[in-house]
Amino acid sequence: MRIIVTDPLRFGECSVEEHERMPFKNLLKEKLRDGKGTTGLWVTLESASITEIAVELGFDWVVIDAEHGHLDFHEILQHVRATRNSTTTPLVRIQEIEQGLIKRVLDIGAAGILVPQVYGADEVERAVRFAKYPPRGIRGVGGERATRWGTAIAEYTAVANDETMVIPLMETVAAGDAIDAILDVPGVDAIQFGPADYCSSAGLLGQWDPPGIAERLIAIKDRIRSRGVPCGIMATDAKNAQLRRDQGFQMIGIGSDTALIIRSAREALRGLAE
Repeated sequence: MRIIVTDPLRFGECSVEEHERMPFKNLLKEKLRDGKGTTGLWVTLESASITEIAVELGFDWVVIDAEHGHLDFHEILQHVRATRNSTTTPLVRIQEIEQGLIKRVLDIGAAGILVPQVYGADEVERAVRFAKYPPRGIRGVGGERATRWGTAIAEYTAVANDETMVIPLMETVAAGDAIDAILDVPGVDAIQFGPADYCSSAGLLGQWDPPGIAERLIAIKDRIRSRGVPCGIMATDAKNAQLRRDQGFQMIGIGSDTALIIRSAREALRGLAE
């Protein structure tokens, strides 16, 4: 089977057969390294059918949000499982930098983690250490889904340090100021932008990217891209997604599951009211 998507925001395609021949290959990391643009969906609701739909539509990645909301490990597991044998890469946004949490998320099969509320390089270094096996880090070896229940420990651990992604969120003024030191940490695969929290830390609670902040974020993005590191951001609508692509963001989230439902419902209601 070959997944072909006509969405103009997507770039390239990949067959499931190609993916199955490389069972521990992180296709998202490969696409970003090749300079390709990718699209994804932010998952906040418990039903794994949402991720199944994302897979069916050919999204490059999903971020399963364990920082906010109500998802527990069982629900995260079901979303990860829904991506199995597909070309959609499952990522999990963890709620904090904690060794046991990161280990469990990766053991159940997540291909990488998003690290929220980063302020400096020390936190990023700690997250990388927890996500990597020795000698780079201190992740323990388990017989869970990641290692195919212990049947592929040697194969998985041989490549996991290279394939597992660590993506800090640039969502504080402090992180923006320390971006070069953060990028100096070995093992940072991309930077995800969080405009709402960045605005909050700048004293503009409740805003997204107002004048002044918008330009500052783009300047930080340009600095990151000059170092050869991909950047991601959530789009507010289709037009904004096009803009973000043109600005050079390689990981474009078209929205969260709840936001897309609300957006579509509001458009329908407005249409009926006219």
